[in-house]
Amino acid sequence: MYHTWMRYFTPSPAHHRLGLVCLGVGLQHGLLPTVGPRTLDHHVAVVIGAGSGWFRGADGRRQTVTAPALIWLTPGIPHHYGPDPATGWDESFVDFDGPATTTYTELGYIDPDHPVVPLSDTVGARAAVGRIARAARRGNPLLEVETAAAVHELLVALRRARADVAPDGDPVLDALARDAFQPLSVAEHAARHGMTPAELRTAVRRAAGCSPKDYLLGIRLGRAKELLAATELPVAAIARRVGYDDPAYFSRLFTRRVGTAPVRFRAQQGRAVPGGWSHRIPDPEHPRPSRAMPRKLDDHDHDRPLRTG
Repeated sequence: MYHTWMRYFTPSPAHHRLGLVCLGVGLQHGLLPTVGPRTLDHHVAVVIGAGSGWFRGADGRRQTVTAPALIWLTPGIPHHYGPDPATGWDESFVDFDGPATTTYTELGYIDPDHPVVPLSDTVGARAAVGRIARAARRGNPLLEVETAAAVHELLVALRRARADVAPDGDPVLDALARDAFQPLSVAEHAARHGMTPAELRTAVRRAAGCSPKDYLLGIRLGRAKELLAATELPVAAIARRVGYDDPAYFSRLFTRRVGTAPVRFRAQQGRAVPGGWSHRIPDPEHPRPSRAMPRKLDDHDHDRPLRTG
Protein backbone atom coordinates (compact mmCIF):
# COMPACT_ATOMS: atom_id res chain seq x y z
CA MET A 1 0.00 0.00 0.00
CA TYR A 2 1.22 3.48 -0.78
CA HIS A 3 -0.17 7.02 -0.83
CA THR A 4 0.52 9.67 -3.48
CA TRP A 5 -0.35 13.33 -3.95
CA MET A 6 1.01 15.29 -6.94
CA ARG A 7 0.40 18.31 -9.16
CA TYR A 8 1.96 19.25 -12.50
CA PHE A 9 2.30 22.71 -14.05
CA THR A 10 2.98 24.20 -17.49
CA PRO A 11 4.64 27.61 -17.03
CA SER A 12 4.57 30.06 -19.92
CA PRO A 13 7.67 31.19 -21.87
CA ALA A 14 7.61 34.42 -19.86
CA HIS A 15 7.87 32.47 -16.61
CA HIS A 16 10.85 30.52 -17.97
CA ARG A 17 12.67 33.84 -18.13
CA LEU A 18 12.57 33.89 -14.31
CA GLY A 19 15.50 31.45 -14.53
CA LEU A 20 13.80 28.50 -12.87
CA VAL A 21 10.29 27.13 -13.20
CA CYS A 22 8.53 24.43 -11.25
CA LEU A 23 7.01 21.71 -13.44
CA GLY A 24 5.59 19.51 -10.73
CA VAL A 25 5.52 18.54 -7.07
CA GLY A 26 4.60 15.38 -5.23
CA LEU A 27 4.56 13.77 -1.78
CA GLN A 28 4.45 10.00 -1.48
CA HIS A 29 5.01 7.35 1.15
CA GLY A 30 4.74 3.65 1.58
CA LEU A 31 5.62 0.71 -0.67
CA LEU A 32 6.00 2.82 -3.79
CA PRO A 33 6.49 1.16 -7.17
CA THR A 34 9.87 1.18 -8.90
CA VAL A 35 10.57 4.17 -11.19
CA GLY A 36 12.13 3.53 -14.60
CA PRO A 37 14.30 2.72 -16.32
CA ARG A 38 13.62 6.06 -17.97
CA THR A 39 15.27 9.29 -19.19
CA LEU A 40 13.84 12.79 -18.56
CA ASP A 41 14.28 16.12 -20.34
CA HIS A 42 14.26 18.19 -17.13
CA HIS A 43 15.59 18.10 -13.55
CA VAL A 44 13.98 16.43 -10.55
CA ALA A 45 15.02 16.60 -6.89
CA VAL A 46 13.76 13.52 -5.03
CA VAL A 47 14.06 13.96 -1.25
CA ILE A 48 13.91 10.78 0.81
CA GLY A 49 12.84 11.62 4.35
CA ALA A 50 12.53 8.11 5.81
CA GLY A 51 13.24 4.55 4.76
CA SER A 52 15.73 3.12 2.31
CA GLY A 53 16.01 1.80 -1.21
CA TRP A 54 18.28 1.81 -4.23
CA PHE A 55 19.29 3.83 -7.28
CA ARG A 56 20.88 2.83 -10.59
CA GLY A 57 22.26 5.49 -12.94
CA ALA A 58 23.79 5.57 -16.39
CA ASP A 59 26.81 3.54 -15.29
CA GLY A 60 24.56 0.63 -14.31
CA ARG A 61 25.92 0.57 -10.78
CA ARG A 62 23.34 -0.02 -8.05
CA GLN A 63 23.67 2.31 -5.05
CA THR A 64 21.98 2.03 -1.69
CA VAL A 65 19.82 5.00 -0.70
CA THR A 66 19.31 5.54 3.03
CA ALA A 67 17.28 8.45 4.40
CA PRO A 68 17.82 11.29 4.79
CA ALA A 69 19.04 11.52 1.22
CA LEU A 70 18.62 13.31 -2.08
CA ILE A 71 18.39 11.76 -5.53
CA TRP A 72 19.25 14.07 -8.44
CA LEU A 73 17.58 13.20 -11.75
CA THR A 74 19.17 15.22 -14.55
CA PRO A 75 18.15 15.65 -18.20
CA GLY A 76 19.32 13.05 -20.66
CA ILE A 77 20.72 10.66 -18.02
CA PRO A 78 19.00 7.25 -17.66
CA HIS A 79 17.94 6.28 -14.15
CA HIS A 80 16.12 3.54 -12.30
CA TYR A 81 15.26 3.57 -8.59
CA GLY A 82 12.86 2.42 -5.94
CA PRO A 83 12.30 1.86 -2.22
CA ASP A 84 13.00 -1.32 -0.32
CA PRO A 85 9.96 -3.50 -1.11
CA ALA A 86 9.77 -4.61 2.52
CA THR A 87 9.76 -1.18 4.19
CA GLY A 88 9.07 1.46 1.54
CA TRP A 89 10.12 5.10 2.03
CA ASP A 90 8.82 8.65 2.41
CA GLU A 91 9.50 10.73 -0.67
CA SER A 92 8.87 14.25 -1.89
CA PHE A 93 9.82 15.37 -5.38
CA VAL A 94 10.02 18.59 -7.36
CA ASP A 95 10.34 18.69 -11.14
CA PHE A 96 11.98 21.88 -12.41
CA ASP A 97 13.76 23.42 -15.38
CA GLY A 98 15.09 26.71 -16.71
CA PRO A 99 18.30 28.41 -17.83
CA ALA A 100 19.45 28.96 -14.22
CA THR A 101 19.97 25.19 -13.84
CA THR A 102 23.21 25.62 -15.80
CA THR A 103 24.53 28.13 -13.28
CA TYR A 104 23.36 26.11 -10.28
CA THR A 105 25.23 23.14 -11.75
CA GLU A 106 28.39 25.20 -12.28
CA LEU A 107 28.18 26.37 -8.65
CA GLY A 108 27.80 22.80 -7.39
CA TYR A 109 24.24 23.06 -6.11
CA ILE A 110 23.14 20.48 -8.69
CA ASP A 111 25.66 17.65 -9.06
CA PRO A 112 24.98 15.25 -11.95
CA ASP A 113 28.17 13.31 -11.14
CA HIS A 114 26.82 12.39 -7.68
CA PRO A 115 23.13 11.53 -8.15
CA VAL A 116 22.73 10.15 -4.62
CA VAL A 117 23.59 12.68 -1.91
CA PRO A 118 23.44 11.91 1.83
CA LEU A 119 21.73 14.71 3.78
CA SER A 120 22.05 15.77 7.40
CA ASP A 121 18.29 16.43 7.54
CA THR A 122 15.35 17.27 5.30
CA VAL A 123 13.74 20.06 7.33
CA GLY A 124 14.62 22.95 5.00
CA ALA A 125 13.91 20.95 1.86
CA ARG A 126 10.53 19.79 3.09
CA ALA A 127 9.62 23.38 4.03
CA ALA A 128 10.35 24.50 0.45
CA VAL A 129 8.37 21.57 -0.96
CA GLY A 130 5.53 22.50 1.38
CA ARG A 131 5.48 26.03 -0.02
CA ILE A 132 5.18 24.63 -3.53
CA ALA A 133 2.39 22.29 -2.45
CA ARG A 134 0.43 25.13 -0.81
CA ALA A 135 0.89 27.33 -3.88
CA ALA A 136 -0.52 24.52 -6.04
CA ARG A 137 -4.08 25.23 -5.02
CA ARG A 138 -6.41 25.50 -7.98
CA GLY A 139 -6.86 29.01 -9.36
CA ASN A 140 -3.83 30.55 -7.64
CA PRO A 141 -2.90 33.53 -9.89
CA LEU A 142 0.63 33.63 -8.45
CA LEU A 143 1.27 29.92 -8.95
CA GLU A 144 4.20 30.06 -11.38
CA VAL A 145 6.08 32.84 -9.59
CA GLU A 146 5.52 31.41 -6.10
CA THR A 147 6.65 27.94 -7.13
CA ALA A 148 9.65 29.29 -9.06
CA ALA A 149 10.81 31.20 -5.97
CA ALA A 150 10.40 28.06 -3.88
CA VAL A 151 12.58 26.04 -6.29
CA HIS A 152 15.42 28.52 -5.70
CA GLU A 153 14.83 28.09 -1.97
CA LEU A 154 14.83 24.31 -2.33
CA LEU A 155 18.20 24.27 -4.09
CA VAL A 156 19.72 26.39 -1.31
CA ALA A 157 18.17 24.19 1.39
CA LEU A 158 19.51 21.03 -0.25
CA ARG A 159 22.96 22.55 -0.58
CA ARG A 160 22.94 23.52 3.10
CA ALA A 161 21.71 20.08 4.19
CA ARG A 162 24.43 18.08 2.43
CA ALA A 163 25.96 15.73 4.96
CA ASP A 164 29.49 16.63 3.82
CA VAL A 165 28.97 20.30 4.71
CA ALA A 166 29.47 21.30 8.33
CA PRO A 167 26.32 22.91 9.79
CA ASP A 168 28.33 25.76 11.30
CA GLY A 169 30.20 26.56 8.09
CA ASP A 170 33.24 25.29 6.28
CA PRO A 171 36.54 25.74 8.19
CA VAL A 172 38.45 26.64 5.01
CA LEU A 173 35.93 29.35 4.13
CA ASP A 174 35.94 30.63 7.71
CA ALA A 175 39.73 30.93 7.63
CA LEU A 176 39.70 32.69 4.26
CA ALA A 177 37.08 35.13 5.55
CA ARG A 178 39.21 35.95 8.60
CA ASP A 179 42.23 36.70 6.39
CA ALA A 180 40.32 38.25 3.50
CA PHE A 181 41.61 41.80 4.00
CA GLN A 182 45.26 40.86 4.16
CA PRO A 183 47.22 41.39 0.92
CA LEU A 184 47.86 37.67 0.37
CA SER A 185 47.91 35.72 -2.87
CA VAL A 186 45.89 32.53 -3.31
CA ALA A 187 49.15 30.55 -2.99
CA GLU A 188 49.92 32.31 0.31
CA HIS A 189 46.41 31.60 1.61
CA ALA A 190 46.86 27.94 0.66
CA ALA A 191 50.22 27.73 2.43
CA ARG A 192 48.65 29.09 5.62
CA HIS A 193 46.29 26.12 5.63
CA GLY A 194 48.91 23.54 4.69
CA MET A 195 47.37 23.08 1.25
CA THR A 196 48.53 23.41 -2.31
CA PRO A 197 46.77 26.07 -4.43
CA ALA A 198 45.02 23.27 -6.33
CA GLU A 199 43.75 21.72 -3.09
CA LEU A 200 42.50 25.10 -1.89
CA ARG A 201 40.72 25.71 -5.20
CA THR A 202 39.02 22.31 -4.96
CA ALA A 203 37.95 22.88 -1.35
CA VAL A 204 36.54 26.36 -2.01
CA ARG A 205 34.83 25.29 -5.23
CA ARG A 206 33.12 22.44 -3.38
CA ALA A 207 32.10 24.56 -0.39
CA ALA A 208 31.22 27.88 -2.07
CA GLY A 209 30.83 27.06 -5.76
CA CYS A 210 33.49 29.54 -6.86
CA SER A 211 37.25 30.06 -6.95
CA PRO A 212 39.20 31.29 -3.89
CA LYS A 213 39.89 34.53 -5.77
CA ASP A 214 36.20 35.18 -6.38
CA TYR A 215 35.29 34.21 -2.81
CA LEU A 216 37.82 36.65 -1.35
CA LEU A 217 36.83 39.34 -3.84
CA GLY A 218 33.19 39.09 -2.80
CA ILE A 219 34.11 39.65 0.85
CA ARG A 220 36.45 42.54 0.05
CA LEU A 221 34.02 44.35 -2.22
CA GLY A 222 31.17 43.86 0.23
CA ARG A 223 33.24 45.50 2.98
CA ALA A 224 34.33 48.28 0.62
CA LYS A 225 30.68 49.04 -0.18
CA GLU A 226 29.86 49.30 3.53
CA LEU A 227 32.72 51.74 4.08
CA LEU A 228 31.76 53.81 1.04
CA ALA A 229 28.12 53.97 2.11
CA ALA A 230 28.59 54.68 5.81
CA THR A 231 31.82 56.67 6.20
CA GLU A 232 33.69 59.60 4.71
CA LEU A 233 36.93 57.67 4.41
CA PRO A 234 38.82 58.47 1.19
CA VAL A 235 38.71 55.80 -1.48
CA ALA A 236 42.46 55.22 -1.06
CA ALA A 237 42.00 54.50 2.66
CA ILE A 238 39.14 52.11 1.93
CA ALA A 239 41.29 50.32 -0.63
CA ARG A 240 43.98 49.73 1.98
CA ARG A 241 41.48 48.53 4.57
CA VAL A 242 40.16 45.84 2.24
CA GLY A 243 43.58 44.62 1.16
CA TYR A 244 44.65 46.73 -1.84
CA ASP A 245 47.77 48.86 -1.61
CA ASP A 246 47.15 50.41 -5.04
CA PRO A 247 43.99 52.57 -4.92
CA ALA A 248 43.93 52.95 -8.71
CA TYR A 249 43.86 49.17 -9.14
CA PHE A 250 41.16 48.92 -6.48
CA SER A 251 39.04 51.52 -8.29
CA ARG A 252 39.39 49.72 -11.62
CA LEU A 253 38.54 46.38 -10.03
CA PHE A 254 35.57 47.81 -8.14
CA THR A 255 34.24 49.48 -11.29
CA ARG A 256 34.61 46.32 -13.38
CA ARG A 257 32.93 44.01 -10.87
CA VAL A 258 30.30 46.34 -9.40
CA GLY A 259 29.48 48.21 -12.60
CA THR A 260 30.04 51.68 -11.18
CA ALA A 261 33.03 53.59 -9.79
CA PRO A 262 33.55 53.80 -6.00
CA VAL A 263 32.80 57.54 -5.89
CA ARG A 264 29.59 57.05 -7.84
CA PHE A 265 28.57 54.14 -5.61
CA ARG A 266 29.07 56.42 -2.60
CA ALA A 267 26.98 59.17 -4.19
CA GLN A 268 24.16 56.69 -4.82
CA GLN A 269 24.28 54.71 -1.58
CA GLY A 270 25.69 57.10 1.04
CA ARG A 271 23.56 57.22 4.18
CA ALA A 272 23.81 59.00 7.49
CA VAL A 273 24.52 56.62 10.36
CA PRO A 274 24.09 58.96 13.35
CA GLY A 275 24.06 56.22 15.98
CA GLY A 276 26.95 54.24 14.57
CA TRP A 277 26.97 51.02 12.65
CA SER A 278 25.56 47.86 14.21
CA HIS A 279 27.14 44.45 13.54
CA ARG A 280 24.10 42.64 14.97
CA ILE A 281 21.72 41.21 12.38
CA PRO A 282 18.27 42.62 13.21
CA ASP A 283 15.15 40.55 13.64
CA PRO A 284 12.86 41.56 10.72
CA GLU A 285 9.83 41.16 13.00
CA HIS A 286 11.35 43.39 15.70
CA PRO A 287 13.65 45.81 13.83
CA ARG A 288 13.83 48.48 16.54
CA PRO A 289 17.24 48.28 18.28
CA SER A 290 17.61 47.86 22.00
CA ARG A 291 18.45 50.77 24.28
CA ALA A 292 22.13 49.85 24.13
CA MET A 293 24.11 52.01 21.73
CA PRO A 294 25.16 50.16 18.57
CA ARG A 295 28.82 49.63 17.89
CA LYS A 296 30.66 51.79 15.44
CA LEU A 297 31.35 50.54 11.94
CA ASP A 298 34.48 48.89 13.28
CA ASP A 299 35.82 48.70 16.80
CA HIS A 300 39.02 50.37 15.61
CA ASP A 301 37.40 52.93 13.30
CA HIS A 302 36.83 56.52 14.28
CA ASP A 303 34.94 57.52 11.16
CA ARG A 304 32.60 60.45 11.04
CA PRO A 305 29.10 59.53 9.84
CA LEU A 306 27.97 60.99 6.56
CA ARG A 307 25.99 64.18 6.88
CA THR A 308 23.76 63.47 3.89
CA GLY A 309 20.53 61.57 4.24
